[in-house]
Amino acid sequence: MHKYNMKHQRKRVAFLCVHNSCRSQMAEALARKLASDVMEVYSAGTMVKANINPDAVQIIKELYTIDMESTQHPKLLQDIPTVDIIITMGCNVECPNIPGVYTEDWGLDDPSGKAMSEFAATAKQIEQKVLDLKARIQQDKIPLQNL
Repeated sequence: MHKYNMKHQRKRVAFLCVHNSCRSQMAEALARKLASDVMEVYSAGTMVKANINPDAVQIIKELYTIDMESTQHPKLLQDIPTVDIIITMGCNVECPNIPGVYTEDWGLDDPSGKAMSEFAATAKQIEQKVLDLKARIQQDKIPLQNL
């Protein structure tokens, strides 16, 4: 594994979910904390709720000392810039087909309405997936076109 060459531009990554209130927000927060050296991160939804899920806010604050309420808010797809990589959270979000944009689905179950242990498990899954994505970006293993 080679070190990420800093002459590479950071890749713009969007984490997408339907309401942009739980999993995509957790992914944005964790990617910003764990991978901001290689990613410029955003989250968005096809519809939005007024606030981030309070249980998601609580678990991310407890596990990672990140206060999502002070740094993030729900956004629509059109509220974020053009990105290089789209990650859907597993909620069958229909995203526009953008030529040259790499897309993958993480297939995460929505913990909303479930026990805090489910939120913790989801956060840990997202953490591992963010670290894996970071490593693949550093190793140029993501097929990015026209970048």
